Amino acid sequence: MSATVQPPESVTWRVHIDRSMWVGGVRSLMLQALHPVAMWGVWQNSNFQEDPLGRLQRTSDFVGVATFGTDAEIDALAAKVRGIHRSLRILNHDTGKKERLDQPELLLWVHCAEVYSYLQVARRAGLPLTDAMADRYLEEQRRTATHVGLHAEDVPGTVADMEDYIAFMRPRLRVTEEAASTVRFLLWPTMPENLKFLNPGKPGYFPFGALCYYSLPDWARQMYGTLPEVPQPMVTAALRSFRMAMNSIPEKVHDFAFAKPTREMLERARLSLAAEGYDLGRGLYGLRDPRRWPARPALQPA
Repeated sequence: MSATVQPPESVTWRVHIDRSMWVGGVRSLMLQALHPVAMWGVWQNSNFQEDPLGRLQRTSDFVGVATFGTDAEIDALAAKVRGIHRSLRILNHDTGKKERLDQPELLLWVHCAEVYSYLQVARRAGLPLTDAMADRYLEEQRRTATHVGLHAEDVPGTVADMEDYIAFMRPRLRVTEEAASTVRFLLWPTMPENLKFLNPGKPGYFPFGALCYYSLPDWARQMYGTLPEVPQPMVTAALRSFRMAMNSIPEKVHDFAFAKPTREMLERARLSLAAEGYDLGRGLYGLRDPRRWPARPALQPA
């Protein structure tokens, strides 16, 4: 039994340890925003307008704990998140009525837009995953969906099922004023407190935000129409270059992109995995290599 929620042997580990996740995370926010009620829920119940990048950081912290934390850590964090969601309400501008934030349709859309963005961006950016591994990733992510209050069996667990779900949802999606503002914020964000030191280089963020935008599905970009179209092979090349550059950053430096509690959680994961026999000579990122896993005793025939 691994010390982490998702062991290094999982496909989830391969996807979530990859630095292409930063593009996948921002892309997922842009995709999630196309659901009007989900977008109003974020707009009315958070400081997203002032700190959109902070929301991405909080999401990455949750994903980090759900991947690299212990069962106890994710159970505690998930209970906290579910409690917050349970207490919040949304004013539905279409009906004029207040609705619960934690309704299953909204939770499912947010989950699927997020994990499918991670998967699609990682594969397009060059992470080698077979079709079977892609299906396995989505199957593993059903467990993550239960942390926010969904039932695993209600969540798409294969690429084919996910594509069917996205096609089913498309007629329900549209660009609200809040969604359009979200994309503009994500192209030129306010930095959270722990990243304020990056403000002088903020103009350099725009190419990253644009890359996230251009990685959206064709139909989503057509709905937004925020930026002029560019050849998609250029986008693929840019994603591959971004991934290569980000994956070259030393792990301890990259950790500073996370909040302090998450950095501490990652350090605990390193210590626990080392105690289990994993070779941490190249850090958590290096555990994608099976040669760094501890030898497991062969199963004996009954």
